[in-house]
Amino acid sequence: MAKRPHTRAFERHKQEFFEAGKRLDAEGDPAADCWICHKRIDYSVPPSSSDQSHELDHYYPYSLYPELVDDPANFRHSHRRCNRERGNGQPKADLGDVIPAWW
Repeated sequence: MAKRPHTRAFERHKQEFFEAGKRLDAEGDPAADCWICHKRIDYSVPPSSSDQSHELDHYYPYSLYPELVDDPANFRHSHRRCNRERGNGQPKADLGDVIPAWW
């Protein structure tokens, strides 16, 4: 995998994205939740400091789409753990609700 560029612009966008998520979370907006597991993220701790903390995830993985590394439309809120487990693959689907046999 290519080395990620950590430009000032990317770091600024990353911080702005975290702050936006923190504001959404304070308002009770589910858009601030982890896009992978759909559970609440702990915005009270610094980003990437624990498994439940916020980590910027790229919907289209950097390793496959390096040109989208700095595109805010490609950013997603995630837990550090969910992002790391996902890697550059698709999120693992949960089974969800069981559909009744009559359906």
